[in-house]
Amino acid sequence: KQFIPPPGYLLLQLDYSQAELRVMAAQAGEKTMIKWFKEGKDIHIMSALKKYHVEDQYDRIKTILDKEDDNDPEFKIWKVRRKQAKTINFGIIYGISDYGLSKQLGVPRAEAARYIESYFTRYVGVKAYMEAEIAKAKKLGYVETLFGRRRYLPDINHSNYNLRSFAERTAINTPIQGTAADIIKVAMLKVAKALQDAKVKSRVLLQVHDELVLEVTNEEKDKVAKIVEQEMENAVKLQVPLVAEVATGKNWALAK
Repeated sequence: KQFIPPPGYLLLQLDYSQAELRVMAAQAGEKTMIKWFKEGKDIHIMSALKKYHVEDQYDRIKTILDKEDDNDPEFKIWKVRRKQAKTINFGIIYGISDYGLSKQLGVPRAEAARYIESYFTRYVGVKAYMEAEIAKAKKLGYVETLFGRRRYLPDINHSNYNLRSFAERTAINTPIQGTAADIIKVAMLKVAKALQDAKVKSRVLLQVHDELVLEVTNEEKDKVAKIVEQEMENAVKLQVPLVAEVATGKNWALAK
């Protein structure tokens, strides 16, 4: 709430939607996830539906979740299932262990292990990608982002299990999270040039993870939002579309 624009300005926020999951799907060539992203589906809902073998129920369950009716028993069930799917989807990016997942979900470790095993059964491309990245790191001593930025991993072949395991998780995560970080930086450069070319008063204020926050005048907000959205969504071409979600507010909290 303490981030407020000058008089006559608003804060404009554009946030990449599930950037790291999109990068993972593209890097892994995971056909199922790529298809969902191209169709504009909510990846967490689809993951939950796929787990329970009811993918054809997407539109109905999405409508139920959007209504947020706490009196609807199906809403309560699928809200929990979507949250579990989201935790697993993001946890996989960080090479989460069954122990870590059990803590996050509040389930027994054996159950968490089954969740992870089931995930890799459903998304074989992700499993193959992760194994390939670890093998590459063991051979070369580093991994790279899509843009060629390297992360060296001196402990990838270490005899100590904990050190080696951390390096392996980093080998999985860096090409995904690092590529997402590279994309937002490319987007910032393109946005800066586009705003300069448009000769607007509005300006970029903050970059936080996969989010840009701008100070925009009331008159320019719609024009600038379109410019920034276009530049962010076209910062790089992946197998899946990049999507930037737009919001405005009189302070950063209201924009979020």
